[in-house]
Amino acid sequence: MPDILNPFPYRVSPHVEQARAHLGEWTRRIGLVRRDAARRRFEKADFGWFAAMVYPTADAERLELMAGWFAWLFLVDDQLDDGRVGHSPEQVKEVFAGMRAVLGSADHGAAAAVDPELPAAVSSLADLWLRSSSDATAHWRRRFVQHLDDCLTTAATWEAGNRHAGIVPDEETYREKRRHTGAIYVCMDLIDIVERIDVPVAVYESREFTAALEAACNVVCWTNDVYSLEKERAMGEVHNLVHVVEHHRGLDRDKALAHVIGATSAETELFLARERELLRAHPGHTAVLTPYLAGMRTWMRGNLDWSSRTKRYEAAEVADDSRRPDAYLETVLTRAER
Repeated sequence: MPDILNPFPYRVSPHVEQARAHLGEWTRRIGLVRRDAARRRFEKADFGWFAAMVYPTADAERLELMAGWFAWLFLVDDQLDDGRVGHSPEQVKEVFAGMRAVLGSADHGAAAAVDPELPAAVSSLADLWLRSSSDATAHWRRRFVQHLDDCLTTAATWEAGNRHAGIVPDEETYREKRRHTGAIYVCMDLIDIVERIDVPVAVYESREFTAALEAACNVVCWTNDVYSLEKERAMGEVHNLVHVVEHHRGLDRDKALAHVIGATSAETELFLARERELLRAHPGHTAVLTPYLAGMRTWMRGNLDWSSRTKRYEAAEVADDSRRPDAYLETVLTRAER
Protein backbone atom coordinates (compact mmCIF):
# COMPACT_ATOMS: atom_id res chain seq x y z
CA MET A 1 0.00 0.00 0.00
CA PRO A 2 1.44 3.44 -0.89
CA ASP A 3 2.10 5.74 2.03
CA ILE A 4 -0.37 8.44 2.98
CA LEU A 5 1.46 11.73 3.34
CA ASN A 6 1.64 12.66 7.00
CA PRO A 7 4.46 15.05 7.95
CA PHE A 8 3.42 15.37 11.59
CA PRO A 9 5.50 13.79 14.40
CA TYR A 10 4.44 10.73 16.38
CA ARG A 11 3.27 11.67 19.86
CA VAL A 12 1.65 9.73 22.70
CA SER A 13 0.40 10.78 26.12
CA PRO A 14 2.39 9.68 29.17
CA HIS A 15 -0.98 8.73 30.72
CA VAL A 16 -1.75 6.00 28.18
CA GLU A 17 -1.68 3.09 30.66
CA GLN A 18 -3.95 4.93 33.07
CA ALA A 19 -6.40 5.60 30.24
CA ARG A 20 -6.39 1.92 29.25
CA ALA A 21 -7.05 0.78 32.81
CA HIS A 22 -9.79 3.33 33.37
CA LEU A 23 -11.50 2.44 30.10
CA GLY A 24 -11.64 -1.25 31.00
CA GLU A 25 -13.17 -0.50 34.39
CA TRP A 26 -15.57 2.15 33.06
CA THR A 27 -16.99 0.04 30.24
CA ARG A 28 -17.65 -2.80 32.69
CA ARG A 29 -19.26 -0.58 35.30
CA ILE A 30 -21.39 1.37 32.82
CA GLY A 31 -22.47 -1.80 30.99
CA LEU A 32 -21.13 -1.11 27.51
CA VAL A 33 -19.01 -4.27 27.28
CA ARG A 34 -20.14 -7.36 29.20
CA ARG A 35 -19.65 -10.63 27.33
CA ASP A 36 -16.23 -12.28 27.05
CA ALA A 37 -16.18 -12.21 23.24
CA ALA A 38 -17.09 -8.54 23.22
CA ARG A 39 -14.45 -7.79 25.86
CA ARG A 40 -11.69 -9.56 23.91
CA ARG A 41 -12.57 -7.71 20.72
CA PHE A 42 -12.84 -4.39 22.53
CA GLU A 43 -9.44 -4.73 24.18
CA LYS A 44 -7.77 -5.57 20.86
CA ALA A 45 -8.96 -2.27 19.39
CA ASP A 46 -7.06 -0.41 22.15
CA PHE A 47 -9.07 2.80 22.28
CA GLY A 48 -7.04 4.03 25.26
CA TRP A 49 -3.94 4.04 23.05
CA PHE A 50 -5.90 5.74 20.26
CA ALA A 51 -6.98 8.54 22.58
CA ALA A 52 -3.42 8.91 23.88
CA MET A 53 -2.10 9.48 20.36
CA VAL A 54 -4.71 11.95 19.13
CA TYR A 55 -4.85 13.90 22.42
CA PRO A 56 -1.22 13.57 23.60
CA THR A 57 -1.34 16.76 25.68
CA ALA A 58 -4.40 15.76 27.73
CA ASP A 59 -3.96 15.44 31.47
CA ALA A 60 -4.82 12.07 33.03
CA GLU A 61 -8.42 12.92 33.88
CA ARG A 62 -9.23 14.35 30.48
CA LEU A 63 -7.52 11.50 28.67
CA GLU A 64 -9.75 9.06 30.55
CA LEU A 65 -12.74 11.10 29.38
CA MET A 66 -11.52 11.09 25.77
CA ALA A 67 -11.02 7.32 25.86
CA GLY A 68 -14.59 6.95 27.13
CA TRP A 69 -15.91 9.01 24.24
CA PHE A 70 -13.99 6.79 21.79
CA ALA A 71 -15.40 3.62 23.32
CA TRP A 72 -18.93 5.02 23.14
CA LEU A 73 -18.61 6.29 19.56
CA PHE A 74 -17.03 3.11 18.20
CA LEU A 75 -19.37 0.72 20.01
CA VAL A 76 -22.44 2.60 18.79
CA ASP A 77 -20.93 2.67 15.30
CA ASP A 78 -20.46 -1.10 15.42
CA GLN A 79 -24.11 -1.53 16.34
CA LEU A 80 -25.14 0.53 13.32
CA ASP A 81 -22.65 -0.94 10.84
CA ASP A 82 -22.54 -4.61 11.87
CA GLY A 83 -25.78 -5.22 13.72
CA ARG A 84 -29.41 -5.59 12.79
CA VAL A 85 -30.39 -2.26 14.29
CA GLY A 86 -28.40 -0.35 11.66
CA HIS A 87 -30.62 -1.78 8.95
CA SER A 88 -33.79 -0.49 10.60
CA PRO A 89 -34.10 3.29 10.21
CA GLU A 90 -37.17 3.43 12.45
CA GLN A 91 -35.48 1.56 15.29
CA VAL A 92 -32.38 3.73 15.00
CA LYS A 93 -34.47 6.90 15.21
CA GLU A 94 -36.15 5.66 18.37
CA VAL A 95 -32.84 4.94 20.07
CA PHE A 96 -31.37 8.28 19.07
CA ALA A 97 -34.37 10.12 20.48
CA GLY A 98 -33.27 8.93 23.93
CA MET A 99 -29.75 10.18 23.28
CA ARG A 100 -31.02 13.59 22.20
CA ALA A 101 -33.05 13.82 25.40
CA VAL A 102 -29.82 13.41 27.38
CA LEU A 103 -28.03 16.13 25.42
CA GLY A 104 -30.94 18.52 25.88
CA SER A 105 -31.50 17.85 29.58
CA ALA A 106 -31.20 20.71 32.05
CA ASP A 107 -28.98 18.64 34.37
CA HIS A 108 -26.54 17.73 31.56
CA GLY A 109 -27.42 14.05 31.91
CA ALA A 110 -26.94 13.67 35.68
CA ALA A 111 -30.21 11.78 36.25
CA ALA A 112 -29.91 9.66 33.11
CA ALA A 113 -26.37 8.60 34.01
CA VAL A 114 -27.68 6.61 37.00
CA ASP A 115 -31.01 5.46 35.55
CA PRO A 116 -30.95 1.62 35.50
CA GLU A 117 -33.88 1.47 33.08
CA LEU A 118 -32.04 3.15 30.23
CA PRO A 119 -30.03 1.28 27.58
CA ALA A 120 -26.33 1.33 28.41
CA ALA A 121 -25.56 3.41 25.31
CA VAL A 122 -27.84 6.17 26.63
CA SER A 123 -26.75 6.11 30.28
CA SER A 124 -23.08 6.02 29.29
CA LEU A 125 -23.64 8.99 26.96
CA ALA A 126 -25.16 10.83 29.93
CA ASP A 127 -22.09 10.04 32.03
CA LEU A 128 -19.75 11.37 29.33
CA TRP A 129 -21.86 14.46 28.68
CA LEU A 130 -22.02 15.38 32.35
CA ARG A 131 -18.22 15.14 32.66
CA SER A 132 -17.62 17.06 29.41
CA SER A 133 -20.13 19.89 29.63
CA SER A 134 -19.98 20.96 33.27
CA ASP A 135 -17.15 23.47 32.76
CA ALA A 136 -17.75 24.23 29.08
CA THR A 137 -19.15 27.48 27.69
CA ALA A 138 -22.72 27.64 26.46
CA HIS A 139 -21.69 28.15 22.84
CA TRP A 140 -19.31 25.16 23.00
CA ARG A 141 -22.14 23.00 24.35
CA ARG A 142 -24.45 24.14 21.55
CA ARG A 143 -21.77 23.42 18.94
CA PHE A 144 -20.97 19.99 20.33
CA VAL A 145 -24.61 18.99 20.65
CA GLN A 146 -25.28 20.09 17.07
CA HIS A 147 -22.32 18.09 15.77
CA LEU A 148 -23.30 14.97 17.70
CA ASP A 149 -26.91 15.39 16.58
CA ASP A 150 -25.75 15.74 12.96
CA CYS A 151 -23.76 12.53 13.41
CA LEU A 152 -26.71 10.63 14.86
CA THR A 153 -29.20 12.04 12.35
CA THR A 154 -27.03 11.23 9.35
CA ALA A 155 -26.51 7.69 10.62
CA ALA A 156 -30.19 7.25 11.49
CA THR A 157 -31.58 8.52 8.18
CA TRP A 158 -29.09 8.78 5.33
CA GLU A 159 -26.69 5.92 6.13
CA ALA A 160 -29.28 3.48 7.46
CA GLY A 161 -31.58 4.36 4.56
CA ASN A 162 -28.83 3.61 2.04
CA ARG A 163 -28.21 0.23 3.63
CA HIS A 164 -31.89 -0.60 3.60
CA ALA A 165 -32.27 0.39 -0.08
CA GLY A 166 -28.91 -0.95 -1.27
CA ILE A 167 -27.71 2.49 -2.45
CA VAL A 168 -24.04 3.35 -2.99
CA PRO A 169 -23.85 7.15 -2.53
CA ASP A 170 -22.09 9.35 -5.06
CA GLU A 171 -18.63 10.71 -4.24
CA GLU A 172 -19.57 14.32 -3.55
CA THR A 173 -22.41 13.40 -1.22
CA TYR A 174 -20.35 10.76 0.53
CA ARG A 175 -17.44 13.11 1.23
CA GLU A 176 -19.73 15.67 2.84
CA LYS A 177 -21.74 13.14 4.86
CA ARG A 178 -18.65 11.19 5.93
CA ARG A 179 -17.47 14.02 8.18
CA HIS A 180 -20.75 13.62 10.07
CA THR A 181 -21.04 9.83 10.20
CA GLY A 182 -17.40 9.59 11.26
CA ALA A 183 -18.13 11.86 14.26
CA ILE A 184 -14.94 13.73 13.47
CA TYR A 185 -16.45 17.15 14.14
CA VAL A 186 -17.40 15.81 17.58
CA CYS A 187 -13.85 14.62 18.18
CA MET A 188 -12.35 17.92 17.04
CA ASP A 189 -14.70 19.76 19.41
CA LEU A 190 -13.12 17.83 22.27
CA ILE A 191 -9.83 19.62 21.58
CA ASP A 192 -11.34 22.59 23.45
CA ILE A 193 -11.93 20.41 26.51
CA VAL A 194 -8.47 18.84 26.42
CA GLU A 195 -6.66 22.15 25.94
CA ARG A 196 -8.99 24.24 28.14
CA ILE A 197 -9.49 26.77 25.36
CA ASP A 198 -12.53 28.50 23.93
CA VAL A 199 -12.50 29.33 20.21
CA PRO A 200 -14.71 32.39 19.70
CA VAL A 201 -17.81 31.86 17.58
CA ALA A 202 -16.74 34.46 15.01
CA VAL A 203 -13.38 32.71 14.51
CA TYR A 204 -14.84 29.21 14.50
CA GLU A 205 -17.43 30.15 11.87
CA SER A 206 -14.96 32.06 9.68
CA ARG A 207 -14.18 30.89 6.17
CA GLU A 208 -10.54 30.24 7.06
CA PHE A 209 -11.27 28.12 10.13
CA THR A 210 -13.93 26.10 8.29
CA ALA A 211 -11.53 25.38 5.43
CA ALA A 212 -8.75 24.16 7.71
CA LEU A 213 -11.13 22.07 9.81
CA GLU A 214 -12.77 20.41 6.80
CA ALA A 215 -9.39 19.49 5.32
CA ALA A 216 -8.21 17.93 8.59
CA CYS A 217 -11.50 16.07 9.03
CA ASN A 218 -11.30 14.71 5.48
CA VAL A 219 -7.78 13.41 6.06
CA VAL A 220 -8.91 11.55 9.19
CA CYS A 221 -12.04 10.07 7.60
CA TRP A 222 -10.43 9.01 4.34
CA THR A 223 -7.44 7.48 6.15
CA ASN A 224 -9.83 5.41 8.22
CA ASP A 225 -11.65 4.32 5.05
CA VAL A 226 -8.38 3.05 3.55
CA TYR A 227 -7.58 0.87 6.55
CA SER A 228 -11.12 -0.25 7.38
CA LEU A 229 -11.96 -1.19 3.78
CA GLU A 230 -11.45 -4.95 4.16
CA LYS A 231 -13.56 -5.13 7.31
CA GLU A 232 -16.36 -3.01 5.92
CA ARG A 233 -16.61 -4.80 2.60
CA ALA A 234 -16.59 -8.18 4.38
CA MET A 235 -19.65 -6.95 6.28
CA GLY A 236 -21.32 -5.69 3.08
CA GLU A 237 -20.83 -2.04 4.07
CA VAL A 238 -20.98 0.43 1.14
CA HIS A 239 -20.08 3.58 3.08
CA ASN A 240 -16.37 3.67 2.36
CA LEU A 241 -14.68 6.14 0.02
CA VAL A 242 -12.58 3.46 -1.67
CA HIS A 243 -15.69 1.44 -2.47
CA VAL A 244 -17.58 4.55 -3.60
CA VAL A 245 -14.75 5.46 -5.99
CA GLU A 246 -14.48 1.88 -7.23
CA HIS A 247 -18.23 1.65 -7.81
CA HIS A 248 -18.87 4.97 -9.54
CA ARG A 249 -15.63 5.33 -11.52
CA GLY A 250 -15.49 1.72 -12.66
CA LEU A 251 -12.01 1.18 -11.21
CA ASP A 252 -10.62 -2.05 -9.83
CA ARG A 253 -9.90 -2.24 -6.11
CA ASP A 254 -6.18 -1.42 -6.33
CA LYS A 255 -6.71 1.64 -8.53
CA ALA A 256 -9.53 2.90 -6.34
CA LEU A 257 -7.33 2.47 -3.27
CA ALA A 258 -4.45 4.34 -4.92
CA HIS A 259 -6.84 7.13 -5.92
CA VAL A 260 -8.08 7.61 -2.35
CA ILE A 261 -4.56 7.48 -0.90
CA GLY A 262 -3.48 10.17 -3.37
CA ALA A 263 -6.52 12.29 -2.55
CA THR A 264 -5.81 11.96 1.18
CA SER A 265 -2.20 13.07 0.73
CA ALA A 266 -3.36 16.05 -1.35
CA GLU A 267 -5.86 16.95 1.38
CA THR A 268 -3.03 16.94 3.92
CA GLU A 269 -1.14 19.47 1.80
CA LEU A 270 -4.33 21.50 1.50
CA PHE A 271 -4.63 21.56 5.30
CA LEU A 272 -1.11 22.98 5.62
CA ALA A 273 -2.01 25.80 3.23
CA ARG A 274 -5.32 26.47 5.00
CA GLU A 275 -3.53 26.48 8.36
CA ARG A 276 -1.24 29.29 7.20
CA GLU A 277 -4.20 31.25 5.85
CA LEU A 278 -6.08 30.88 9.13
CA LEU A 279 -3.21 32.18 11.24
CA ARG A 280 -2.71 35.13 8.89
CA ALA A 281 -6.41 36.00 8.92
CA HIS A 282 -6.76 35.98 12.73
CA PRO A 283 -3.46 37.17 14.25
CA GLY A 284 -5.21 38.30 17.41
CA HIS A 285 -6.35 34.76 18.23
CA THR A 286 -3.05 32.89 18.01
CA ALA A 287 -3.32 31.80 21.65
CA VAL A 288 -6.37 29.62 20.92
CA LEU A 289 -5.66 28.76 17.29
CA THR A 290 -2.17 27.36 17.91
CA PRO A 291 -3.30 24.57 20.29
CA TYR A 292 -6.41 23.87 18.21
CA LEU A 293 -4.36 23.47 15.03
CA ALA A 294 -1.89 21.31 16.94
CA GLY A 295 -4.86 19.18 17.92
CA MET A 296 -5.87 18.81 14.28
CA ARG A 297 -2.32 17.74 13.46
CA THR A 298 -2.15 15.12 16.20
CA TRP A 299 -5.53 13.83 15.10
CA MET A 300 -4.30 13.30 11.53
CA ARG A 301 -1.09 11.61 12.68
CA GLY A 302 -2.51 9.63 15.59
CA ASN A 303 -5.40 8.34 13.52
CA LEU A 304 -3.01 7.11 10.84
CA ASP A 305 -0.87 5.32 13.42
CA TRP A 306 -3.84 3.71 15.13
CA SER A 307 -5.68 2.77 11.93
CA SER A 308 -2.59 1.14 10.43
CA ARG A 309 -1.78 -0.88 13.58
CA THR A 310 -5.00 -1.68 15.41
CA LYS A 311 -6.08 -5.30 15.47
CA ARG A 312 -9.60 -4.07 14.77
CA TYR A 313 -8.82 -4.12 11.04
CA GLU A 314 -6.49 -7.14 10.87
CA ALA A 315 -7.47 -9.93 8.46
CA ALA A 316 -8.19 -12.50 11.20
CA GLU A 317 -10.44 -10.06 13.05
CA VAL A 318 -12.20 -9.11 9.83
CA ALA A 319 -12.95 -12.76 9.08
CA ASP A 320 -14.35 -13.32 12.57
CA ASP A 321 -16.44 -10.16 12.43
CA SER A 322 -17.97 -10.98 9.07
CA ARG A 323 -18.97 -14.47 10.22
CA ARG A 324 -20.37 -13.78 13.65
CA PRO A 325 -21.20 -10.19 14.59
CA ASP A 326 -23.82 -11.45 17.04
CA ALA A 327 -21.01 -12.98 19.10
CA TYR A 328 -19.46 -9.61 19.97
CA LEU A 329 -22.29 -7.09 19.61
CA GLU A 330 -24.00 -6.18 22.84
CA THR A 331 -27.60 -4.98 23.14
CA VAL A 332 -26.58 -1.58 24.47
CA LEU A 333 -28.76 0.32 22.00
CA THR A 334 -32.02 -1.48 22.52
CA ARG A 335 -32.45 -2.42 26.18
CA ALA A 336 -30.88 -1.94 29.58
CA GLU A 337 -29.64 -5.45 30.56
CA ARG A 338 -26.99 -3.87 32.76
